[in-house]
Amino acid sequence: MEWKTRITEMFDCKYPILEGAYAGFGNWEFAAACAEAGVHGLITASTSRTPEQLSEDIRSCRKATSGSFGVNLSFGICPRIDEMLEVCIEEKVPVETAVYRPDSLAPRIKESGLKWIHKTARVKDSLHAEELGADAVIVVGVEGVGFKNPEQLPTFMNVTWGAPQFKVPFVAAGGIGDARGLLGALAMGADGIMMGTAFMATKECPTNEASKQDMVSSSPDNPRLRWRVMSHASPKDYAEVMRKRGNLPLNEWLPMLERVQPSAGDWEGDPNVPEPSRVGSLAVGAIKSVPTVKEFIDNMIREAEELAEKWEWINGR
Repeated sequence: MEWKTRITEMFDCKYPILEGAYAGFGNWEFAAACAEAGVHGLITASTSRTPEQLSEDIRSCRKATSGSFGVNLSFGICPRIDEMLEVCIEEKVPVETAVYRPDSLAPRIKESGLKWIHKTARVKDSLHAEELGADAVIVVGVEGVGFKNPEQLPTFMNVTWGAPQFKVPFVAAGGIGDARGLLGALAMGADGIMMGTAFMATKECPTNEASKQDMVSSSPDNPRLRWRVMSHASPKDYAEVMRKRGNLPLNEWLPMLERVQPSAGDWEGDPNVPEPSRVGSLAVGAIKSVPTVKEFIDNMIREAEELAEKWEWINGR
């Protein structure tokens, strides 16, 4: 079966799957492993720390794989973000911007001709990025992790409501980690999916084995896990932080936004509820083992193709 969507055509990857960004451990080796498995890998620039190291990391990744990969530039997290962008332009590697409005980088990205995808938590913010010239957009649903927004919608609501509004390729994200999530997103109108948590439970992910096993043993219906993943800041606290936007440097304002987000330690429910994984999204429900990236993707694609073959309501047309 040939997996052909606007995302596979844009990035020249075998499958319409993107690797998520990982502050602190999204290195080039991990990106190369994902690219070799047929998905679009991602180097997180903040992990490289300096423009000089990012340049070396991009070249190392190119030597390690002939597959597709890009670089994540997250506002307020990536140091020297303008210089990091210049490295991407020099190396001619696609960029993913995230966390904040990309207005400041958009003109330079468009001038350079780089392929550009922007990631947001709301459909309206991705529509804004489309207006600025983004070549594709990602919308992360409330089932995912990262910066939250009180207006954030469930992943598949983003697909059914958002996909018809976008002219550019649209990638669904948030809690997706298996063949059913992939097929569901594509059937509902997405051009691809992005996975973060699911890739964290692979052998190549540079995190400790204990955290991976915690994800294997966690269930998405655990109240503590649901609360950690799906809670967001109180509207009052969020509004107070948003009023300060524009009056503070981004590197001071974003930590304030992060501090009003609930954390695992804020749980005030039943203390007898078992402690779940402290990392990852609701995609832990799809994690049953810790395979290699290639094993994970091969199994996922095989299962998706087997499921699609049983779709008589389509195949019998």
